[in-house]
Amino acid sequence: MSPEHRLLDLPHMLGADLHGRTVLLRADLNVAVVRGAEAASTRVTRCAETVRLLRRQGARVVIAAHLDRPHGVPNPVLSLAPVGRLLAQELGQEVTFVRDCVGAVAEGATRSAAAGSVLLLENLRFHLGEELNDRAFALLLSVHGDVFVNDAPACSARRHASVATLPLVMPALAGPQLVARAAELGEQALLLPGIAALAITQTETLEIA
Repeated sequence: MSPEHRLLDLPHMLGADLHGRTVLLRADLNVAVVRGAEAASTRVTRCAETVRLLRRQGARVVIAAHLDRPHGVPNPVLSLAPVGRLLAQELGQEVTFVRDCVGAVAEGATRSAAAGSVLLLENLRFHLGEELNDRAFALLLSVHGDVFVNDAPACSARRHASVATLPLVMPALAGPQLVARAAELGEQALLLPGIAALAITQTETLEIA
């Protein structure tokens, strides 16, 4: 293997003790929505696979994702609620939809989540702080979990708060889809802000065991 294709040693979620933890999972759920019904998408299937792995590790899961480009304006047409219903069908269990991703409503929902539960936060891009990579917005998101897992390779090319800054403000791990993408790219993966942020978190700050 040539030096430019060496595998990155990312902190993998499968090697972590997540029993009893709340995992804030950044997922790729930007799927087509037509007349309120989401199109079939491998992204939903892959997200469900990661959620199952996390639940087997004993975690409760809070999912953060975006849909389309609402430019910081809440828009019911771009709500993630329909995607949450499809994810529930894929998982074969209830997915609790949370009507916002930050603030009192969202915090109350995630704070009271039962063991083994799965929650989906509303569209991150309903807040300008996401696309502006605002640290304050990332800190508001961080209260939803003990550990952050990035399993959103399609989003990790963007310098957005949920992929580029969250790993810097809380313990962070890579999900299987992100690890696979990093393996494909080798050290070129460090050009992606979401992967670069994870690659520099393997220090004493990553104390989740």
